[in-house]
Amino acid sequence: MKATPLTPAEIFGNQIRYVIPLFQRPYVWNEKDQWAPLWEDVVEVAETVLVTPPPAFGPRAVPPHFLGAVVVEQQHVAVDYISVRGVVDGQQRMTTLQLLMDAAQMVVAQHGDAKDAQALDVLVLNPAQLSSNKDERFKVWPTDRDQEAFRAAMDDSMPVPVALEKSNIVQAHRFFAAQIKEWAEEPADAAKTGARLNALTVALRDFLKIVVIDLEPGDNAQVIFETLNHRGTPLLAADLIKNLVFQSAQAQGLDIRALYSQHWAPLDTDYWREHISQGRLYRPRIDVFMNYWLTMKLLRDVATDRVFLEFRDYLRLSTTPDLGDVLAELARDAETFRQIEHASPSSTVGIFQYRVLRALDSGAVTPFLLWIMSRPAQDCPTEQRDKALRAIESWLARRALCRFTAKGVNLLVVDLLKVVDGADSAVVGDVTESFLRRQEADARLWPSDAQLVTALTGTSVYKNLSRARVRMLLEAIEDDIRLSTTKTEDTLCPKGLTVEHVMPQAWEKHWSLPNDDDPLATDRRNAAVQTLGNLTLVTQSLNPAMSNGPWADTDAQAAGLKEGKKSALLHSVLRLNGDLSKYAAWTEEAIAARGLELATRATRIWPRPVEPVSGDEGAPQAHTETASDPAVEDPSDTSDHEAGVARAERASHSGKYADLYRWLRGQDADEVRSTFGQVEEVIGFPLPESCRTHMAHWYGYDGSAVARAIADAGWRASAVNLAAESVTFVRI
Repeated sequence: MKATPLTPAEIFGNQIRYVIPLFQRPYVWNEKDQWAPLWEDVVEVAETVLVTPPPAFGPRAVPPHFLGAVVVEQQHVAVDYISVRGVVDGQQRMTTLQLLMDAAQMVVAQHGDAKDAQALDVLVLNPAQLSSNKDERFKVWPTDRDQEAFRAAMDDSMPVPVALEKSNIVQAHRFFAAQIKEWAEEPADAAKTGARLNALTVALRDFLKIVVIDLEPGDNAQVIFETLNHRGTPLLAADLIKNLVFQSAQAQGLDIRALYSQHWAPLDTDYWREHISQGRLYRPRIDVFMNYWLTMKLLRDVATDRVFLEFRDYLRLSTTPDLGDVLAELARDAETFRQIEHASPSSTVGIFQYRVLRALDSGAVTPFLLWIMSRPAQDCPTEQRDKALRAIESWLARRALCRFTAKGVNLLVVDLLKVVDGADSAVVGDVTESFLRRQEADARLWPSDAQLVTALTGTSVYKNLSRARVRMLLEAIEDDIRLSTTKTEDTLCPKGLTVEHVMPQAWEKHWSLPNDDDPLATDRRNAAVQTLGNLTLVTQSLNPAMSNGPWADTDAQAAGLKEGKKSALLHSVLRLNGDLSKYAAWTEEAIAARGLELATRATRIWPRPVEPVSGDEGAPQAHTETASDPAVEDPSDTSDHEAGVARAERASHSGKYADLYRWLRGQDADEVRSTFGQVEEVIGFPLPESCRTHMAHWYGYDGSAVARAIADAGWRASAVNLAAESVTFVRI
């Protein structure tokens, strides 16, 4: 290759065209990051020229300003055509420079010297007589998506069509024209304006420098493109992937225009370049899709900063190197990804998309969703697909509502993909459900009905869960009530409702305590107010007076209000509020009763199979837990109990909580109620903070050192209430 620093006069002065391949990204530079800084640099050079008159002999003593590098490649054309270079890299810079010089030419033609205008004109247009194709007059010719806007911006004689007004290319041309005119007319003197425009013309032609890397036969354009662009640049990973694929297709002699129009053109839209959330990051949708697509294809987690490198390796090592097939598959899966985002809200996919991807913010499961939605219907029946999605939704929802860790979901998804990818798609729902049920590690455990009910009734749901998750939980309950009543999925709960406390958080004015002498009554009420049983949805926020008002109409009217909180909520069309009619008084007991009802319904909305599946994962024989049994408060299933009995037979327990073990072994009763403070008195030191924030630390032999001491003693924790800081120990 040859690398030469050249001025715009040397780059554009001959009869030449720089053509940007259709597969390169569209024009994306903007005012803040590129246009304004470039204009400031040009002004600095022009003002230096202005105060440095040319000497009698030799060049002006003006230091040039370097604009960076471009990479071009000789294109083969007929001898009677204008010379053509393909732009391998630097299309943003080349396009911007042309827009700047054309804007300058327009202003100079109107307010400056005709010779200066002509000097700039030859740098943006080839002579018209050289070709019958009007587009070949342009020295730089952009990619397909920008050509119409480029024609409009560079035609100074015609107004820009309304449809192109917001184009970055049109906006760039207008920005430079306005800045040039304002700078040139700053002295408000026609003679000085002409001198300034002359200095600008000289600066643009002779004192800007670009390093032009001209590739020779045998040079690898893609390697050079990657080297210049992959690290520390604003290029999207998808831009690098696109360039790689089409450079390779061009080298193989494929029809890149046909490949582009058939497969990639739909991806070159604003929809795909829009930034969306991916965990804590906001990235272009096309890069997020590529990230998930590669995870699905490679069956391993792909880091966000290695998307291009992983794709390059995938292409090199692929057993099906046909680029047309690769592009066709990408295009099909991209359309599937788009359809997932726009799925019907009442469909299983639409519900999954809303609850899991949005409310639970669990985008890490998208590779599996993409995998299963890409299966042909004849291979993957709809009922099995929906069963798989409901199982994952249940697993994620239960863990989120129990406040179990979300770390490692991406790795679990990869393991699940490996299992389903090697199994029969016709039973993918059974395989998925079986896989999730078999997970025993804390980070992968599928919470039981008892754990879910305890989490939803024994903690401050309103404070401990994000508002989006609380709202999703209540919406799901509303949906389930409607479905069980109407037997149709066409009347889902509307979205965007407001979470309302039935008993207000500011209850002191209108809601008296049943026993003012109880020193803990206020604390218990404040805790109850934040629990699930006291939460509901309203279509619009109640006014503050109504929201904080008393429960009954008679009490409300005595306080000067039209109606009580109960009547106000019963006006709602939401079925979730209908059961409030049966409560004459709204007390802590009523809150607890309703909370248990709602939590029990949640176990039915997100069911979990109880028994591990024996034998082939592809044909599980699992059954589902039901929360109707009074033993639902038991946080351990039968297998946990049996293991606990075996552990209880141990003669001793050595560990940090040996005193708790010995204390429980010495109890005569079969049930012991205790506060966290009393447990601390037994062990002689404070409980860890995790015991006050995560119920998992009390349940299951593998939950924590506390849970192991309890289980080794032959007991189990039950009805843990983090808000009230209480626990009941039950002998196994």
